[in-house]
Amino acid sequence: MLELAQPAWLVLLLPLAAWVWLAWRRAQGDVPGVILNHPALPLAQVGRLPAPSLRWPVVLRGLAFALLVLALAQPREVGDWITPPPEGRDMVLLIDTSLTMSIRDFSQGDIEVERMTVLKDTLQRFIDGRPGDRFGVIVFGSEVATLTPPTFDRAHVAAQIRRIQVGMVGGDTALGDALGMALKQVRPRRLRPAILLVSDGADNNAGTLTPAESLAVAHQAGVAIHALQFGSDPYAAARAVSNRSDADPQPDLADLARLTRGQYFAIASAADAARVIRAIDAIEPTLSRPAQQRQVREGYWVALALAALLLVWAHWLAYRRSA
Repeated sequence: MLELAQPAWLVLLLPLAAWVWLAWRRAQGDVPGVILNHPALPLAQVGRLPAPSLRWPVVLRGLAFALLVLALAQPREVGDWITPPPEGRDMVLLIDTSLTMSIRDFSQGDIEVERMTVLKDTLQRFIDGRPGDRFGVIVFGSEVATLTPPTFDRAHVAAQIRRIQVGMVGGDTALGDALGMALKQVRPRRLRPAILLVSDGADNNAGTLTPAESLAVAHQAGVAIHALQFGSDPYAAARAVSNRSDADPQPDLADLARLTRGQYFAIASAADAARVIRAIDAIEPTLSRPAQQRQVREGYWVALALAALLLVWAHWLAYRRSA
């Protein structure tokens, strides 16, 4: 669709038309020819050449100024609406790299694969489907390491996820320290931040912070923890026996999710992982913003180029006549 962004400038065409009309009237229609006289020629053989008309430069200048007015009016072609990217949230991927993540209790086709392999594929699809979020990646085992702070660079986040190896930060599980590190990196925006805690449910057996201490901070900050338990916990039965005699049992993955208004998911297969991705997308939706701008292709430069060409042509005709 063609339109003029500043149509008020077209008012200048009225005085321009009056100027062109007056200049046209003043231009000589029949200009005396140029007399060619030479001493060797008799007076009867004096030749005349027709002089160029003054009206053509007037016409060309009038058209050029009209194009300049049109350029001021800013002609342009307006296209479709530009949909702004969705507004997301800060989301930290907190990934357990303890030795139990190397257990081969998942399958892809007919091949048994490690938990970590399925986890990487699942997180890759999750990141690809959420362009509005800032993703951070933290891995934890005996120690805690930040692979990338929250960023909009999804390609960089995906590259960091591909680098993850089982046991890269030790073989134990410092869950409390990992949650504390994640809580330091998220920041509240219009949408609440979230932590995706991916583990196999093994005990917190390393680090200085306990999961209960980190849970209190997350609850106060309003950060949701979504717990994804990959595979079965090999120590669940032993933990249940020990917790019966423990006066202050530590929260498990389900407790961490429930007490922060998050969700707990048990993932036992690749199909479960795909289902969890869709569920988290529904729980933590991005915010779609209305389109406020349209695609615009400016056309004023065409009018300026034609005006410059006409002015040069008019100047050349006037110079030719004076010469």
